Parts: sequence; C-alpha cells; structure tokens
Amino acid sequence: MVEHPVVDAKAKKYDRQLRIWGAHGQAALESAKICLINSGTTGSETLKNLVLGGIAAFTIVDGAKVEAGDLGNNFLLEAANLGAPRAQSVTGLLKELNEAVTGSFVEESAEDLIDGNPAFFRGFDIVVATQMREASLLKLESICRESGVKLLIVRSYGLVGQLRASLGEHVVVESKPDNAVEDLRLHQPWPELAQYAHSLNLADLDEITHKHVPYAVLLIQAAAQWYEEHAHQRPASYKERSDFKLLIKSGQRQIDGCPIDEENFAEAVANAHKVWAPPPFPSEVHAILEDKAITSLSRSSSDFWVLAAALKKFVDTEGGGNLPLEGSIPDMTATTALYLQLHTLYRERAERDVAAVEAHVHTLLRSVGRDPKAIPRSTVKNFCKNARNLRVIRYRTLAEEVGTDTCKSDALRQAMSAEDTVSNATLYLLLRAVDRFHSTYNRFPGSYDGELEEDVPLLKTIALGILAECGAGNNTPISDDLVGEMCRFGGGELHCVAAVMGGIASQEAIKLLTKQFVPLSGTLVYNAMGSTTSVFQL
Repeated sequence: MVEHPVVDAKAKKYDRQLRIWGAHGQAALESAKICLINSGTTGSETLKNLVLGGIAAFTIVDGAKVEAGDLGNNFLLEAANLGAPRAQSVTGLLKELNEAVTGSFVEESAEDLIDGNPAFFRGFDIVVATQMREASLLKLESICRESGVKLLIVRSYGLVGQLRASLGEHVVVESKPDNAVEDLRLHQPWPELAQYAHSLNLADLDEITHKHVPYAVLLIQAAAQWYEEHAHQRPASYKERSDFKLLIKSGQRQIDGCPIDEENFAEAVANAHKVWAPPPFPSEVHAILEDKAITSLSRSSSDFWVLAAALKKFVDTEGGGNLPLEGSIPDMTATTALYLQLHTLYRERAERDVAAVEAHVHTLLRSVGRDPKAIPRSTVKNFCKNARNLRVIRYRTLAEEVGTDTCKSDALRQAMSAEDTVSNATLYLLLRAVDRFHSTYNRFPGSYDGELEEDVPLLKTIALGILAECGAGNNTPISDDLVGEMCRFGGGELHCVAAVMGGIASQEAIKLLTKQFVPLSGTLVYNAMGSTTSVFQL
C-alpha cells in the first residue's frame, strides 16, 4: 500500500501565492490588519483580493447605506441588502470568502472619524482609502504619517483610475527582478575556485567527462592562458574578444581535424563576456551604501540600515569592491559530480561572505548599544543573498505633490507635453480639478444632465487654475475632449474600472506588507478609454 504525504491544508489553500512570496511573505500577510475606507465597488474589489490572500483582519469604515446604484456595480451586494448599512453588508459577505479572516465595520463616515477620532487609524498596518476627495486625504495622510501607518489611495472615476501610496520610507530586500544578474566571479575568481578549475586537466579526461566540464571551469582556464599571453590584460577590443572566443574553441576535441560538437564549449563561448565584463554594481545599491542613514547609525536605526552599514563595510574591506556572493550557480552542461563540486565552492564562499557581514553587524550593533545578536544569522544571510537587489523608496507626501510651492511643475508640464503621456497627465490634472469643483459646488461636474454643458468650461477653468498655481501653466493645453469626458462621467464608479484598480491596489498592498517586489513610487493613472497606464513622479 502506497502512503501519500499529508498536505498541510493552509499550504494547499495558498499554494500559488506561497510560490511567489514564500512562507515568510505569507506570514507577513496573515498578520496584517487592514482598514478600508468606503466599501463601494473599488474598495470591495480591493479588499476581496486581500481577504482571499489571507490577511489577518479588516475593518470597513463607511457611513453609507446600500442604494440601488450599488446593486449595479458591486458584485457582493444584492437586492436584499437595499437600505442596510453598506459596511455591514460588505463585511459579512467578504468574511464568507475566507473563514480565517476576521472582519468588522464602523458605520461612520471617514471624514467624521478623521476629525473626531484620528487615533482610530493607528491600529492598522495599511489604510486603504477609496473614493475620497483631496481635502480629506490630506488630513488622513497627516494622521497616517505621524502614526507610521501605510496609506494606499485608490480611486475610480468614470473610465479613469488613480492610485498612490504614502508612507515615509519603504525598504525592499527581496525585490525579485525579472532578469536576475548572475555573479559567477569569473572576472576575478577567488583562490579556491581558481585552484579547482586548474586541477582539471582537460587533456587527461575521457570523452564523456570532457564534454561535461562546466563552462565556468573552461572560462577560468582560458582566461588564465589569455592573461599569461597578454600581460594580464583582459580582452578589450572587438578583435581581442573574438580571439578569446577562438581560444576557448581551440580546447574542443577533434576528429580528423574537425571539432567535435561539445555543448559545454558552446556555453563557454556564449558566456565569454563574463570574463571581461563583471556584473555591474547596481546604482540603487550604491545609493543605499552612500545614504546618510548609514553614516548616522543609531540605536533607533532599523535592522535594514544596520545591515546596509555592515554591507558597506564588507564591500570596502573583505569584498574588495564586490557584493557578497549569492552562492547559487545557473544550469550548465556538466556531470553531476562536477556540478556539485562547483556548486559547493560557490556555496562555501557565500557562507564566508555571510560570516564576514555578520561580524560587521555584531560590531555595529554593539557600537549603538544594542544586543550584538539582535539580528539573526538567517536575516543576514537573506540580506546578503539579495544584496544586489536592495531597494529603498522614500515617498513624497500628498501635501507636497499638490502644494503650490512644492509641486513638481516641470515634471507635470513635461508629462502634459509628451505625446505618450499627455492624455493620462491631463486626466491626473482633471481628477484634482473635479475635487476642487466639488468643494465649490458641492457636487461633481456632470452630476445633473441639465448642467453638463455648463460644467465643461467651469471644470476647465479650475484645471487651468491648478496648473497656474503650481507654475506649470505657460499655455499648457488641456484637451476639451477630455474635459467633456470627465463631465460626462458625473463621478460614477464603474465596475470594469474598479475591478482593475482593485487588482492593482491589492497587489501594491501585498508588496508593502511582505516587503517583496518593488512597489510603485509615484502616482498611477489608469486610462480605460485608451487602455493605458502611466506613473508620474510628482
């Protein structure tokens, strides 16, 4: 009788996402407490995705009742919910999607809560603010910033969507780039690697083994021969690099003067550039190592900056200008024995690099009055493994983005002048303009059919005024067609746009919670009319 292993229920339930962000990422998600402001279509779509992902708990803040319009664009609601508190109805239905998630609601408008009980928001990891106007968002952002709570602003307005995150600083260790850079150190092999490579005498190997010598070994041997013949200079010109590849090919076995087809030599030729072109030192990582947070390290510094300071010391000393070795090697044509021997060398070197960085961590922790072992080795190891992909994002406040003296007028003017961004930049401007229109007229433009044509010039005048305030006027054109479209939207929240924005918002929330992948650092505008998105650094 064959015994089948018991699959953990949670692992089976979250199988796909565990493959993306791992058990530690899932643990971060399962401890997250989310506050959703307004449970309209956009908010419901966003929270639905997070509930299915397995957050710990959520609280919905919404003072509205379920109206007929909600039934047409919110898939969670049905006729039986008419007249009931919207927060209560959506909470109950979302809890049915994942029994492991705790849900609650507050039947009160966010504006009243912001003014009357700002401390309420301090108990959450992320506040997802949907369908809120600029004036209220500025107050909420101030509360969240002071409390260290992440704020995610999401909006659907007709056929336009907008998203922006606001928090002081976000650090990413596992950015997981699409195209990871391999660092085999072939341009500068350490002694043990060089010794191993030269211990394999190609002439003495049998035919099968000769065809399965890892290309890393072939390149180290070829490079050593080249250096000996060229005064220790790497191949520089096109001709020299071509000659180096010919040198690699000359090592192939021949039959009657014809080279035998050996795949490992073809791999060596394809990867020959790794001898003369070492992996670039990422500019983002260089900026981190030069950050003032390292030079002003203190007891209150986060573990990330202690690790970054230790990494800098390693690069300046033991690393000789190099980042710690990751320790893994790519697939290559090789016998199992040779591949494992090579892999062991890289793994052992990576462990030595981790030990060196860890020693610096202990010294730095001691110097700021913390326990030298406050940061576990596993954390140091993960940091070293991902050293090439570290990222730090510092967000401008919404107040800075919209402030008369602090807005980036040049960036806005440029975006509204470039052919590929002019439409979406104009939509960004008009989203700000409709909020100011609402503040003046207590309604969104186009809310009443009879006033649609009258609202178009009013909205355009407001938009031009915003441009002038931030110094981006200078005859910057505003499309009359887009102004007209914004008025025709009438402030409506369409499910097709809300679903897209909910997907984007939940994805960004997960990035912020797990500290994996690189979140958006600017303002995203989704243009459903043109099926395009733009991210503006404003």
